[in-house]
Amino acid sequence: MVSSQFSSTNLLKKPVQAPEAIPFEIVDLDFADLFGPVPALDSAGPTDASELAYDEPAVIHSRSHSFLGPTTCVNQQLSKLSKLTLFEREDSLENLSEYSIENIDLEEKEEEEEKPVVGLDDFELLKLVGQGAFGKVYQVRKIGSSEIFAMKVMRKDKIVEKNHAEYMKAERDILTRIDHPYIVQLRYSFQTKYRLYLVLDFVNGGHLFFQLYHQGLFREDLGRIYAAEIVSAVCHLHEHGIMHRDLKPENILLDAEGHAMLTDFGLAKQFDEETRSNSMCGTLEYMAPEIILGKGHNKAADWWSVGILLYEMLTGKPPFVGGNRHKIQQKILKDKMKLPGFLSSDAHSLIKGLLQKEANRRLGSEEIKGHKWFKSIDWKKLEAREIKPNFLPQVEGKLCIANFDERWTKMPLLDSPASSPKSVENPFKGFSYVKPAASFLQVN
Repeated sequence: MVSSQFSSTNLLKKPVQAPEAIPFEIVDLDFADLFGPVPALDSAGPTDASELAYDEPAVIHSRSHSFLGPTTCVNQQLSKLSKLTLFEREDSLENLSEYSIENIDLEEKEEEEEKPVVGLDDFELLKLVGQGAFGKVYQVRKIGSSEIFAMKVMRKDKIVEKNHAEYMKAERDILTRIDHPYIVQLRYSFQTKYRLYLVLDFVNGGHLFFQLYHQGLFREDLGRIYAAEIVSAVCHLHEHGIMHRDLKPENILLDAEGHAMLTDFGLAKQFDEETRSNSMCGTLEYMAPEIILGKGHNKAADWWSVGILLYEMLTGKPPFVGGNRHKIQQKILKDKMKLPGFLSSDAHSLIKGLLQKEANRRLGSEEIKGHKWFKSIDWKKLEAREIKPNFLPQVEGKLCIANFDERWTKMPLLDSPASSPKSVENPFKGFSYVKPAASFLQVN
C-alpha cells in the first residue's frame, strides 16, 4: 500500500465560508427551480441564430440546489421503517396534504412487457438523502440481505414534460457500460408505470464540495490524490467514447476510505472523435468557453472542467465567479485567470494547461497523466486503489447518513403524487438492468 505521511489535519487549510443554505419545502422541485434559462450572449459570442442550433434541450445546473452536506451528528440510529407508499393518480395532480399513508393504498405495478428480475418490492427504503428536478434519492436495503444502495427515483411525467427522456435513457445506458474504481456503479435499473429507478452503490462520505466548504481548501498533497482519481475516471470515460459534461465537486463523492467517486451521469453523452456536440449544458462555473459560445464541443470540455475543479480544490473557489450568469459567462470567455502565489509552479503549469480557452490547445489525457505535478503518482497503484488519501470522512458503517444534510434525512418517506406521462408509447422500453456479478467491486 502507498500512503503519504501527513496527518489529515495538516492536509486542510483555513476553512472558507460555506454557501448560504437555501430554504426548502417538502415538495418536489420543479425543473425551473434547479435549471435556468440559456445565458444571453453579447458581442463576444455568435450573433447568428443559426450558429446556436443546439441538438439537445439546454440544461444549466445551479450549484446552490446541490446542497447535500454533513450534519453535526455522526452517530445515526436507524429505526425499522416501513416501505415507501407511492401515490399515483391517472388524472391531474392534487395537493399532497389531502392524503396520508393511512388513507392511500395505491401501489405501482411493474411494466408488464419488461418483467424485471429486480423491482421495487425487492428493496426497503430507509432514508431520503437527496432531491432533484425529476425525483428523489433514497438510501435503501435489498430485502433478504445486508446490502445498502442508493436508489434514484425519477418521475416519468416530469421527464417527458421537459423533453428529457433521451438524457435519462443515456444515463442508464452509459452506466451499464462503465466499470471503474472511481466511478459509482449502477447495480440495477427498472421502471414502473410512473417512475424510473436507478439503484447504485451507496457512497456515504459526503460530496467533495462539502469537504471543501466545511473542512477547508486542500493542500496539494491531498488534492493531487483526488485529482489523480478524477483524471483516471475521466480518462476511462473518454476511452469508452463518453463525455461527462458536468464535472464539479457536487458530482464527486467520497467513500468511507476517502477515495473520490465520480457520479451523476445525467448530462453524459456518447461521442466519436469526428463529431462535436452542440448542447448548452453543465454548471456555468465549470462550463468550457466552447460550450458557452455554442459552436460545438468535444471531450476537451471535460478537461476544462477538471481544471476548474483542481483550481477550486487548491484555492477554495472557482476562478470565474461573481455576478449574474451573464457576467460569469463573460469572465469565462474573456478574463485572464489569476493563480495565487502559494501554489507550486507545477500546479500553476497544470492548471494553465487545462484552462486554455482554445480547446485545441488544452492538455489531453496522456499529457495530464505525464505532467510533473503528477510525478509522484503511480497510476497502476492508483487504479488498484493502493494509494490511500490521508483525509477520512466521518463514516460509522454502511448505514451512516451523517454526511447528508438533515433537511433531507429527517423528511418522511412519503412520496408525492405523479401522473401518467402524456405519451402513447412508453419512451423507456428496455430500461431494466442487473449488473453482472463478476465485478471487481464485488470481489472481497
